[in-house]
Amino acid sequence: MEAPTRSTLHWWGTLLYVPVLYGLGWLSSRPLALFFAQWRPDQVDLAGVAFALVLLLLTLPWRLRQGWGVEHPWRTLGVVLPASAGLRAFLRGLLKAAGLLFGVVVVLLLSGQSHWQGQITTGELLNAIALLLGVGFAEELLFRGWLWGELELLGGRQRAIGLQAAFFALVHPWYQLPGFEAIGLLVGLVLLGLALALQRRADHGALWGSVGLHGGLVGGWFALQAGLISVPEAGPAWLLGPGGASPNPIGGLLGWAGLAGLILVRRRWWR
Repeated sequence: MEAPTRSTLHWWGTLLYVPVLYGLGWLSSRPLALFFAQWRPDQVDLAGVAFALVLLLLTLPWRLRQGWGVEHPWRTLGVVLPASAGLRAFLRGLLKAAGLLFGVVVVLLLSGQSHWQGQITTGELLNAIALLLGVGFAEELLFRGWLWGELELLGGRQRAIGLQAAFFALVHPWYQLPGFEAIGLLVGLVLLGLALALQRRADHGALWGSVGLHGGLVGGWFALQAGLISVPEAGPAWLLGPGGASPNPIGGLLGWAGLAGLILVRRRWWR
């Protein structure tokens, strides 16, 4: 991976870069409500996020060349690398996601909280794959790619790994949950951010392992909830995570334990 040779970055630029892109994407999507009156507000908002992602992809190479002093931005971000290396990293991350989800499912089945149904439609399967690739790539490019790199240049290697996890956790809507459920999800998101960063370090800078781990968790849990297993409507949030009938396991004891174990295994990559 190409290392940055200089930095002309400022904290205010890093903090404003993505909010400005998001705002431009939001503004660009507003006219869609006039042309597609049948669209729901959340569909218009999703189009705004897609526009913002396109803007990120278009402007990120320029930002890295100017602010980081690199000639090959996508290589520096761990996106462009030999296909075999990228595929191996992706599969390693995907296998770790499968292992974590397998542990959650085993506990749910053995405790009688759930039972195996094994049902999923083609549409739900395609949705799971889209979540795996879309959410995995977009969020990893943003947080473990761009943001982590800028934080290292601005604040140093050791401080950056914790800061990127904190930013990653804080921008998710954990605050919409009540009390201890919000705290549980916030802690789980921090652990996930650390685990994903350590995955990238273990892959020697390749981003695709983090994409596989993150996307595998999101898409895999969606597929499980869609019909592969029954999810209890009133399961204990401390165990399964907050969300009621659609729990988020990283906010409960099962998710904490799995992510903490992953961090422990990867602890030598902390430095």
